[in-house]
Amino acid sequence: MEVAEVFVSCKKEVHYSRELILQQPVLVHVVSGEMRIAASERNYHFFSGDTVLLARNQLGRMSKLPLNGQPCIVISVLFRKERLQQYYAANTHKLKARHGYGLKQFGAHPLLKSLFNSLQPYFELADILPEDIAALKIEEAVRILRAIDPDVDELLYHFDEPGKIDLAEFMEKNYMFNLSLEKFGYLTGRSLTTFKKDFKEAFQITPGKWLTQKRLELAHYQIFEQKRRPSEVYLDTGFEDLSHFSFAFKKRFGYNPTSMEPSLPNAPFTESPI
Repeated sequence: MEVAEVFVSCKKEVHYSRELILQQPVLVHVVSGEMRIAASERNYHFFSGDTVLLARNQLGRMSKLPLNGQPCIVISVLFRKERLQQYYAANTHKLKARHGYGLKQFGAHPLLKSLFNSLQPYFELADILPEDIAALKIEEAVRILRAIDPDVDELLYHFDEPGKIDLAEFMEKNYMFNLSLEKFGYLTGRSLTTFKKDFKEAFQITPGKWLTQKRLELAHYQIFEQKRRPSEVYLDTGFEDLSHFSFAFKKRFGYNPTSMEPSLPNAPFTESPI
């Protein structure tokens, strides 16, 4: 099935994402509302007029929220590997070492405004953007990004699969994301078999048991120290559903996670996956 490379989404209700691992870089422009990205090291908040470039193979959660009576409307441009390779084969590139989360934020800029204004009429089409037009608009987007910030190459020119990295460090930073062991292995540059073997050597425990323990400890802290509700916490700490979380929590600590809930204040919305 053909996948749209340029598209718009409109969320009139709070929209939670599941764990997100991008298969290709994505440029996202917020037209209205609020978009949040929860990464391992921090949470990002984007509002009307903000534009953000996300690199591939970044792990996080995305939430889209209406704001000030307006829906969350975002325009997204996906950069397929084949298109980027074709572009860079004909153009020189400049690479620097990437530090931290693979994300670049752009403020208001005339070139970006022109790009997204030119895309909006196409969203009235019933079908996806025609191939030749999509190719032109995506190349235009690449050229604009490079004109604004030459260092975007470090996010766009990124075609290799993840290399083998420090497993223990990665897992300590990302255990709260609800991924399969295969996905954790992929992101650390390992096959499932090698991941399990290296994990056991690093932690002297199986991945499943370790993940459950770490997630329950984090959930306990957020409920009883940060005064968050269990219904907010279970998704953010990597559990599939509230009933499973409550069962595991009581088994681990001897009491229900809701035992202190009546004393909790009304909490604001916090990031949760879809």
